[in-house]
Amino acid sequence: MRPLADTIWVNGEMTPWAEAKIHVLSHALHYGTSVFEGIRVYETPDGPRGFRLTDHVRRLFDSARMYHFPLPYTEAELVAACKTVVRENGFKSAYIRPIAFLGACGMGVTPQPENMNVDIAIAAFPWGAYLGDDALKNGVDACVSSWSRIAPNTVPSGAKAGGNYLSSYLIGREARVGGFGEGIALGTDGRLSEGAGENLFVVKDGRILTPSAASSILMGITRDSVMRLARAQGIEVVEQTLPREALYVADEVFMTGTAAEITPVRSIDGIATRANGPGPVTQAINAAFRGLFDGTTPDRFGWLESIEAVNAREPEYA
Repeated sequence: MRPLADTIWVNGEMTPWAEAKIHVLSHALHYGTSVFEGIRVYETPDGPRGFRLTDHVRRLFDSARMYHFPLPYTEAELVAACKTVVRENGFKSAYIRPIAFLGACGMGVTPQPENMNVDIAIAAFPWGAYLGDDALKNGVDACVSSWSRIAPNTVPSGAKAGGNYLSSYLIGREARVGGFGEGIALGTDGRLSEGAGENLFVVKDGRILTPSAASSILMGITRDSVMRLARAQGIEVVEQTLPREALYVADEVFMTGTAAEITPVRSIDGIATRANGPGPVTQAINAAFRGLFDGTTPDRFGWLESIEAVNAREPEYA
């Protein structure tokens, strides 16, 4: 893999890209025992700004708590480390990937508490539109996957854990093999859950509907941001269980995530939304979101964090 940056933060040290390695017998490689985040840094008129950086780091700690991983740093230390990685590599905009994983813990599935060796790495690198520039502009053609999302009380869907993304891999791969841009998963109850790597929103009669936390979704920080931006514009947002057919009669559908940002869905299973791309509600939300980074939307929630500042703010995600 060609270097995407000069250095990566590994266990407290800035390490040259090519030297950031783990052992092949690391626990996480065999059992998926990792938790991670994705965080965008945007170039703004006031310089590089991390979008809800502290909130993402707090969720990393929440994911670690669910899996009983003792992280050897504080939230403030990892926020500062994220900023250091961006600064040291000279990025004005970037995607940050912090990951905490079990390393030298032995080959047993369940390490003894005294052997819970947690390693942490933080990389930053350029990353454009996750589903492609055309998808951001015109919308993506999606399909409902034959693979269901993780059932309740199996593994916590609310954790952003490495092993959970085997589900995403199967959903996304099935979609792409079938000629679609992305896959959408149902829960084990047959109701809508989320995309392979995105939260899902349906617009119907001027209201925004989205599956709730009980639908085996990751509670996305971009998802929360979109709901708050929509409500600030007077748009009603309802979290509820949704049947599959809600997709086929939707006025608009869009997906959100740190990587995907706000991506319109043009069609599902070959059925076009009534907007057949980014409709007026999606466009209004996207304009408010993008406006945070060009200065046209006031940062009323304090979501933009200076990369130069070393002190973390209090997290506030829902």
